[in-house]
Amino acid sequence: MRKPMTALAAVFVFTACDGNPFLTEPEPTTDPTTTTTTSVISLPGTENPSAGVSIYRYEALDSASGSGYAESISYDATNDQFYVDNLAFDGDNFYERDTVVPSLGPFQVYENDSFFSDSSTGTPINQFQHKAIYGVSTSGQTEFAIVRTGQYVGYGFGGFLYQRNNGVTLPTSGQAVYSGEYAGIRDFLGRGGLEYVTGDTLIAIDFEDFNEGDGVRGEITNRQVFDVNGNNITPTLINAINTAGVDPTDPTSIGTYANITELPVLLFTVGPGVGDANGEITSGLNSHLELSTGALQTYEDGTYYAMISGTNAEEIVGVVVVTSQDPRYTGVTARETGGFVVYR
Repeated sequence: MRKPMTALAAVFVFTACDGNPFLTEPEPTTDPTTTTTTSVISLPGTENPSAGVSIYRYEALDSASGSGYAESISYDATNDQFYVDNLAFDGDNFYERDTVVPSLGPFQVYENDSFFSDSSTGTPINQFQHKAIYGVSTSGQTEFAIVRTGQYVGYGFGGFLYQRNNGVTLPTSGQAVYSGEYAGIRDFLGRGGLEYVTGDTLIAIDFEDFNEGDGVRGEITNRQVFDVNGNNITPTLINAINTAGVDPTDPTSIGTYANITELPVLLFTVGPGVGDANGEITSGLNSHLELSTGALQTYEDGTYYAMISGTNAEEIVGVVVVTSQDPRYTGVTARETGGFVVYR
């Protein structure tokens, strides 16, 4: 039995079996010209990765936070439905297209049923709200999915995954730049509720240097935060950052941070060893705020995971997980789990 988590309404003890989530598990492929290599990615998934095969990765299981519990994630394009296993009180495991916020940019949003009937009496049972975001590239080569819930005092049970459905031919020289969109779900430690986020992603790769793995830099800009009803609440978050530390009884008091007009940029950490011969990439990323003193302070901190795909290394799919202290509340941590697809 795994460690129980505290729901907003009551305390439940959950048990479940482990399993590998995937959208549609990539067909095994072989390429005699490539050699299986060790991945820089620490996430579970494809056990023998190489540049010539399809690869999938999913969130590692963490019983303390509820991460990685979503299993057997699959998408039914005919009925526009998502199937998610191993999350309690999410209806019949089939998620329909969200009628309030059906999409975030090019990515689709899904939600479980609000009620499930007692199997014997038919009495309706309230379900926990779960949201899912599904992103697929225009070529269909790459995909990602994120499932989160805001019904727990902690982060709650969920998961993410991403994959490419073919191999990749990596250049050995030159550089490339990729751009595309970003969308994610924000959940919280210390309070319930969910929020959405959108943005733009720009990634550049130097295939010639570093000698130990390609040089990769990236940024996620123009982030906008929305509530689950689609209302843009970015100004509220920005205002909370700007007024942090201000004494409302003292008109001359100075806030902790210099005033900002937009959310800070998430920047990939640049350094050697972030990429491998399989086309997989991972490193840290963070954002900073300028203090009133002029110094910089880390606001968000986390990790990105990605993989390159295509015969011309023409697209990248990835997932970002960052946390920050929510300036709107005391003692609340916000976790942002976002996905992106970018193109050359």
